Amino acid sequence: MTGQLAGRTALITGAARGLGRACAVAFAREGADLALVDVARDLPEVPYPLGSESQLEFTAELCRDAGACVLVGHADVRDSAALASVVTDTWARFGALDVLVNNAGIAAPSGKAVHEIDEDEWRVMIDVDLSGAWRAIRAVGEHMIRRRSGSIINIASTAGQVGYRHFAGYVAAKHGLIGLTKAAALDYAPHQVRVNALCPGSVRDDPEHESRMLAEIARALDVVVAEHEATFVQAQPMNSLIEPAEVARAAVWLAGADSRQMTGGVLTIDGGFTAR
Repeated sequence: MTGQLAGRTALITGAARGLGRACAVAFAREGADLALVDVARDLPEVPYPLGSESQLEFTAELCRDAGACVLVGHADVRDSAALASVVTDTWARFGALDVLVNNAGIAAPSGKAVHEIDEDEWRVMIDVDLSGAWRAIRAVGEHMIRRRSGSIINIASTAGQVGYRHFAGYVAAKHGLIGLTKAAALDYAPHQVRVNALCPGSVRDDPEHESRMLAEIARALDVVVAEHEATFVQAQPMNSLIEPAEVARAAVWLAGADSRQMTGGVLTIDGGFTAR
């Protein structure tokens, strides 16, 4: 198969739907083989449905239809052993692991001022959105160092660059993820392993990818869900929401050879939101 990622293997967390699915399909179309990972069940600490087993399998089918060889794995990014097992399975299946896309994340519990957040709400947000990415990097880092190649892409957010009211846990986790990106980039640069962060702005909830992140953010902010896209568009200097495919194409670029001198970088796709 030809394409920018032909001959490469990528592991994508949070692949059941949303940006994870968009990245998976884009990578498959560019020739990559894939290990698709998701918790594939609801978590009692998270107040909205997460990706399901059927959604993860549907993502896999879309990627197979695009010509990719696909391994499906179930893992909670809070579980180091589960992530290590998926990485072992990926190496056994493909004999390589060239790209990690740290996409798994949650938007809630949120919607509270800092002093109203309880310990469990703070803990789950940091544990999934920040520590989960660290665990995945830890699981693949030694393999990539040994091969002296690799690209790690952390899906952060504009919340990693600016503050948002009533989203302290999410903002802290995403700011931390950008810090982790920069530190890991310096650790791994001598080994030719690159680490970058991708910061989307408000991404449209695309039915094709079964996205619902923006709707959940709207609920946490008490925005009328039926009107949430129009509400978020008003905050965008370019007067449009970000499309999942636009973020996925940026991830393809960060995974490929054309970005070989980029590490420790933060690539922002937000229609100018953080430029103000």
